[in-house]
Amino acid sequence: MTTKPRKKKQGSIVIFKTYWKYAKEYPLLLTTAICGATLAQVANLLAPLYLRKLFNILVTSSPTIEHVHALQMILVVVVGVWFLDWAAKRMQGFTVTYAQSRIMTTLQMHAFKYLLGHSNNFFASNFAGSLTHKIKRFSSSFEMIFDGIIFQFYPMFLFVIGAVTILFLHNHTLGVALGVWAICFMLFQIYVSRLRQPLRVLRAEADTHVTATLADAISNQTTISLFSAKEFEQNVFQRVVEDWRNKTTTLWFADEYIWMGIGLFMIVLQAIMMFGAVYFWGQGLLTPGDFVLIQSYLLTTFGQLVGINRELRHFYGAVAEASEMLDILELPHEVTDVPHAATLDISKGQISFTQVAFSFHKDRGILTNFSLTITPKQKVAFVGPSGAGKSTLTKLLLRFFDVTKGSIEIDGQDISKVTQDSLREAISFVPQEPVLFHRTLMENIRYGRRDATDEEVFEAARKAHCHEFIATLSDGYHTFVGERGIKLSGGERQRVAIARAILKNSPILVLDEATSSLDSESENLIQDALQVLMQNKTVIVIAHRLSTIMKMDRIVVLEAGTIVADGTHSELLEHGGLYQKLWSIQAGGFIADEEEA
Repeated sequence: MTTKPRKKKQGSIVIFKTYWKYAKEYPLLLTTAICGATLAQVANLLAPLYLRKLFNILVTSSPTIEHVHALQMILVVVVGVWFLDWAAKRMQGFTVTYAQSRIMTTLQMHAFKYLLGHSNNFFASNFAGSLTHKIKRFSSSFEMIFDGIIFQFYPMFLFVIGAVTILFLHNHTLGVALGVWAICFMLFQIYVSRLRQPLRVLRAEADTHVTATLADAISNQTTISLFSAKEFEQNVFQRVVEDWRNKTTTLWFADEYIWMGIGLFMIVLQAIMMFGAVYFWGQGLLTPGDFVLIQSYLLTTFGQLVGINRELRHFYGAVAEASEMLDILELPHEVTDVPHAATLDISKGQISFTQVAFSFHKDRGILTNFSLTITPKQKVAFVGPSGAGKSTLTKLLLRFFDVTKGSIEIDGQDISKVTQDSLREAISFVPQEPVLFHRTLMENIRYGRRDATDEEVFEAARKAHCHEFIATLSDGYHTFVGERGIKLSGGERQRVAIARAILKNSPILVLDEATSSLDSESENLIQDALQVLMQNKTVIVIAHRLSTIMKMDRIVVLEAGTIVADGTHSELLEHGGLYQKLWSIQAGGFIADEEEA
């Protein structure tokens, strides 16, 4: 059972369609940006035409008052054209900035929302660092592609068409020569850029691997220190970075070879155009001003086309980077709400597992034909050796995974037919190793019920006995706990998680080794708080320390995904079997602890 993104090669057309779906929500802004780009290129085409007239007058006329006035009028028009170009580009720039920031925000929110919809199995199979990297690159790739289209591709297309048309009207041969060259040049650019695309994809994947490896090492810095593995991790990172360097060098060398070809293209065209211009001037078909016109158009065309090569490299690089996130966006969610899913309505809190089967892999079944009913307000403990299926049952109850066969019902409602949010809202879950946000203690506790008042948060903290240690902190409830709660001890993190569950106050409570990280003193305090928390609730407790579940209404003993015993603590001890064996082992430990004490 795996949810790793499929290795699917996303083409530029697919990515362009994806981005266009969001960009078209701003039609007025896009139209304004296109109009700005169009006006700017009109200005770029008009200026050389008036400069042509200016130089023709300068070369062919004497400096009379009439000619000076004519030149001044031409300069006024040229300056006006320059202002038109300036105004058009500013209109384009401000419009693009306004639209682009909003579209990029929408892209990030869409990617984030869809990513959170993936199952726990998906996140267990992917580096958090690489997923973060992919979301950021998904929006930044849009910026690169959008800028390329609005500021490079579209303006270049307009200018080249205009320049070829104007030159053709002045001299058919030169116009055709520039047009044919521009078409050949663009086809060459597109062809070689597509050839380089596999290299870009490999480089993007290597770049993501670098980020993932770096994030993995940083998040496990304590483990690295404990095992004196700094040099080992440096070697691991060195191999990853070297792989990135090799792929990057291969791509960049390919770019340099292409630049060699582009340079030759330009030298050949400029030589042909200028020699042709001299020939036609000798025939009396061109004026000195035409040389200025031709040179202006050539230099601008060269600049536009050289920019296109650079932009194509960025464009296809952005496509390669965006394709990684697009693969995730096209990966179906493993656990989904059915159409028109109902909201879970809990009136009693009865939980029924009916002939449930589940496996992570086809050849490794966890549960087979598992059936169990937990009556309303009953306190039930699951015990058994590791791998017996205890935690799997709670994950299935929370729909972190869907059952392979059978059903799970709460008050007669199949949990696969209700919304995941309403299901999880009805269950308070305290895991064995709680993970906190890098936010304040107040925010972490209030996460149990986001609309809770400060006083309600304080009350939950008191019941969980974490108010005592919070009061000793200089910033109190406004203390930041560090990434994943690293600044707190294991017991403190556990008490914050319990306070969060107390505040949530759901009708069903699931405790997965909720007191395993606590010292004896803290455990006694928490046990008191849990007794209050468990009142009038259906409770499932997973425990390895059997002393913590002696007073449960029922203890269900699991082995290899099967119920091997079911009863109270005293009944199971009388019955013998696996529970008695586990109790004997742990009871010996309790006696040894008492003797040492």
